[in-house]
Amino acid sequence: MNAREIMSRRVITVTPETTIEEAIRLMLDHRISGLPVVEADGALAGIVTEGDLLRRFETGTDKRHSGWVSLLLGPGRLAAEYTRSHAHKVGEVMTTEVASVSPETPLAEVVELMEDRHIKRVPVTDGGKLVGIVSRANLVAALANQLAKDRGSPLSDDDIRRAILAEIDKQPWGPRESVDAVVRDGVVELHGTILDERERSALIVAAENLPGVKAVRDKLVWVEPNSGMVLPR
Repeated sequence: MNAREIMSRRVITVTPETTIEEAIRLMLDHRISGLPVVEADGALAGIVTEGDLLRRFETGTDKRHSGWVSLLLGPGRLAAEYTRSHAHKVGEVMTTEVASVSPETPLAEVVELMEDRHIKRVPVTDGGKLVGIVSRANLVAALANQLAKDRGSPLSDDDIRRAILAEIDKQPWGPRESVDAVVRDGVVELHGTILDERERSALIVAAENLPGVKAVRDKLVWVEPNSGMVLPR
């Protein structure tokens, strides 16, 4: 999947001339925490988020430094802080270095960008113009749709067992040589040994994901790899 397939095309935006008060009202009215900032021609100029509005003199949260700290920071840094805490227009507080993607960007890259930048939304641009936005909510909605499609028809007991063992075999963490599955009437029993307790949850999930599985019974034994000691769950 790519950004085009899940992005929101009707994007609430502001311009650099929009007042801070108007931007806040839009965020509250539409229950969003950030707004792309666009120029008159539709070009993406920046983004303004709740984080840009945390330090404000109106709420007494603007940064205040002692005399010696002010000397260390210098007048330029202090002036920039004053601008952000007292600004009247969006263009004076917005983040201009915006991480954006194209409509064809794979979702894996979009998510990686969100994680690396610690951001909740990514503007989608085409030729420098804003054409949409991908938010965490869009990703969750795409997941819900995919989960509904992926279940498929119930498998037979033999097919379930084969699918479980194939999945274990293909995963780098999979303990294929020490784990087996028994399936009766859609109920899976996992038998064998694991060398890390975290493998237990992964094996259960691998079984639960298959259509036709009604329940998973855990019969796995956790063995400490160095001592060979059987450890309690």
